[in-house]
Amino acid sequence: MSASTLTYAGYALSTPRHLGEFMTAAEPQQAEYDLLAQTYGARDLAVGTLGLLGRSERTVTAAMLARIAFDVSDGLLLASRADDDETKAKVIGITWGYAALNTLALLADRRRAKKRGTLSR
Repeated sequence: MSASTLTYAGYALSTPRHLGEFMTAAEPQQAEYDLLAQTYGARDLAVGTLGLLGRSERTVTAAMLARIAFDVSDGLLLASRADDDETKAKVIGITWGYAALNTLALLADRRRAKKRGTLSR
């Protein structure tokens, strides 16, 4: 999941208008989302790198928990600005879907660490 976070980070940084195009059909308002998309890209670059290259269970767990919290909060905040109910549903579906996938990945990582006896508390 950290690799997919890094992929999105690159996309958000290189094509920030994607977020505005998703959120609204009104072209003048689309540019208002560019800085937010770039901010998401920078944030996701940092958290994805920690999740992928972290050397300790605690580092990876912290990165994953942050990623989950970011996805949930991004969904809530973006949905509040959506133009219509269909866009709201898509925003919540995508962001909370990724939160769920990251939660499952974190649980799987913790199970593997517990079996190896490397799970730190």
